[in-house]
Amino acid sequence: MYKKFIKPFLDFVVAIIVFMLLLPLFFVTMVVLFIALKGNPFFTQRRPGKDERIFYIIKFRTMSNTKDQAGNLLPDHQRLSGFGKFVRSTSLDEIPQLLNVIKGDMSMVGPRPLLPAYLPLYSTKQKERHLVKPGITGWAQVNGRNAVSWQKKFELDIFYVERISFALDFKILLKTVQKVIIRSDVNSDTSVTVQPFKGNDI
Repeated sequence: MYKKFIKPFLDFVVAIIVFMLLLPLFFVTMVVLFIALKGNPFFTQRRPGKDERIFYIIKFRTMSNTKDQAGNLLPDHQRLSGFGKFVRSTSLDEIPQLLNVIKGDMSMVGPRPLLPAYLPLYSTKQKERHLVKPGITGWAQVNGRNAVSWQKKFELDIFYVERISFALDFKILLKTVQKVIIRSDVNSDTSVTVQPFKGNDI
């Protein structure tokens, strides 16, 4: 009952309310990033959602498109702007995903949507993360985020998929707010972005 009917309704209502409350912050962040990055402040990318259906996720762009003399993008840490670091550390870059929730591509809580290139790399069990809509935040995000291994993240994702409930969603949302406030687990130990998933045998 909750998973099929109540959760989608709550997602839509909560996403609209939160987006309206954050609208002034949304516009300020958009304008400052437009100036800092000298262009489009939004980042869109194809991601697999429920049942592996592809959709376009939208976030605030925190890195420039600066390239070296050979035409290759510079390393992440060199492209991450000063304001971009602040936006990422405070999770302001996630605000536009509320539009994905309103549209119905995502949920407030669920496994994070990853790259389509990872789909062939998942084990049969790991594929179960796509039995539900991906979320802005999830059980893995409040239990380590980028600080834990891929295998551990997937275990946490499956734990959530198998135990979806209002109580668990509420707990995750509360823990998310706490982590945003203290800015914990934003980056991995070796990169300003998480290391790519290379399969279960690596």
